[in-house]
Amino acid sequence: MPRVVHFEFWAEDPERTVKFYEEVFGWEISKWAGPVDYWLVTTGEDDEPGINGGIGQQKKGGATYVTIDVPSVDEFIEKIVAAGGRVDVPKQPVPGVGYLAYCADPEGVVFGIMEADPSAQ
Repeated sequence: MPRVVHFEFWAEDPERTVKFYEEVFGWEISKWAGPVDYWLVTTGEDDEPGINGGIGQQKKGGATYVTIDVPSVDEFIEKIVAAGGRVDVPKQPVPGVGYLAYCADPEGVVFGIMEADPSAQ
């Protein structure tokens, strides 16, 4: 069964957001070495309940998204559309990670779906 495996906070000033979560919750946050400005958030030990996430930049306002692990982005896009959802950002590669798309349910709630790249594991 697909599970929520990642969260994302999108902020106008991600460096200010990083500082906030480090100071308030003591999370470990480091800049990703990938091709876009993105910070990886570790919220606790891997053997404890919870998920880790990321912080990225968006031009206006803020948003929070969860990402759901799926075996096939293409297969789940078909299921989402058939069930009345929509695709907001089509499938795209995430170097060294896998494939990601952003979708929305019939009420407009946006979420990500991620297919891991087995060669990146």
